[in-house]
Amino acid sequence: MKTLWNKYKQNKMAHGIFLLIYICVSSLSLFMAQRSVTAFLLLLSSLLLLYFTNFKNLTKWLIAGIVLAFLLPFTASQGDAYQSYMEVATLVGIYIAMALGLNIVVGMAGLLDLGFVAFFAVGAYTYGIFATAQASNFMPFGTFPLSGESFWIFIIFGCLVAALFGILLGIPVLRVKGDYLAIVTLGFGEIIRIIFNNLDRPINITNGAMGIPSVTPPRLFGIDFLFPSQFYYIVLVILLFTIFTVRRFEHSKIGRSWKAVRENEIAAQAMGVPLVRTKLMAFAIGASFSGMMGVVFAAKQAFVDPTSFTLLESITILVMVLLGGMGSVPGVILGAAVMTILNLQVLTEITNWLNQLSMSGAISIPDALSPAKMQRLIFGLLLILFALYRPQGLLPAKNRIYDEKVLQEGSGQTVLGIATEQSQNEKLNVKEV
Repeated sequence: MKTLWNKYKQNKMAHGIFLLIYICVSSLSLFMAQRSVTAFLLLLSSLLLLYFTNFKNLTKWLIAGIVLAFLLPFTASQGDAYQSYMEVATLVGIYIAMALGLNIVVGMAGLLDLGFVAFFAVGAYTYGIFATAQASNFMPFGTFPLSGESFWIFIIFGCLVAALFGILLGIPVLRVKGDYLAIVTLGFGEIIRIIFNNLDRPINITNGAMGIPSVTPPRLFGIDFLFPSQFYYIVLVILLFTIFTVRRFEHSKIGRSWKAVRENEIAAQAMGVPLVRTKLMAFAIGASFSGMMGVVFAAKQAFVDPTSFTLLESITILVMVLLGGMGSVPGVILGAAVMTILNLQVLTEITNWLNQLSMSGAISIPDALSPAKMQRLIFGLLLILFALYRPQGLLPAKNRIYDEKVLQEGSGQTVLGIATEQSQNEKLNVKEV
């Protein structure tokens, strides 16, 4: 049995056949049973199976793009639950992008941040203020609200503003480590929320605790984006850009600098890593992704208020990173997807099922013990279990392994090449003399 399993793991053809059958069966199940959450989750699970195949990265990206851009929306669009499915998928994409941003700060750079949702709030309020008549209270020029076409510019603008706030957070905490860093970032997140909650006087900028309603929806080629199925594609494009950028940073010089700072700041500084610039870049780049998704969130909800940016949201995003695996991009994606789907669909469906059993008289469960109301308890138990039995997360981070002999041979060839070049130069100098 073990021999057959090893042969299967090395056989790309077997992987492709099994994956094709699985995608076809799960897609057909979702197409036929539109209100089946199980079929929806099974189709999404095909992306996890795709990750464990032996295909090339380009092949994996193409298959994932086909599933996410065409197959999932089409098979889910044949029933009344279409928009609810797209709502869940959109929120999953938003939380994945924010978790990837926090993973840069916590997972790669090793800087514990408990106020990360503040950057999400900055992006949301940046668009919410100018996409409503709220900006006319303090702007002496211009006509507000801005049109829906400005949304595409505000995605970039929200990214830059959030990055600026990330730098402002990073400057005073450069000399703080460990628990003290967590306390400072926690205070920063609460300060931002309180400012937005009280910035309705003496000049009404954020409308205080009442929030900002009637945010202008995005518009492209005369089409207003009003439904989750439309925002799904916006989030998908931003998410692909986020994953590509984070992967490029992970294996770049700055990514190696982040990991060096995470392991040992003194050793990193001794090797020439600039601590100030490295930490500030981690805060700025991580915050920028959250700011972009904040703009999308404000446009999708058409309403912004401080209750959406509490400390609990920051902790939830941090749990996504811990659950998936700190420093692991695939792990963070899986952790954010599991947490979001568990919160929005699985616990809700289990609660509805138990309520139906209670109404039919089959069982009697108190309302206070419904899974939807005990989600924090369930998340806490999951964290305890993973901390005890899987401390590295669902998909731990992998470091590149280099062959020592190859490196030694390469360095030897390099030294030989330098010596040959020097000898040739000496001969030329002799001839010139």
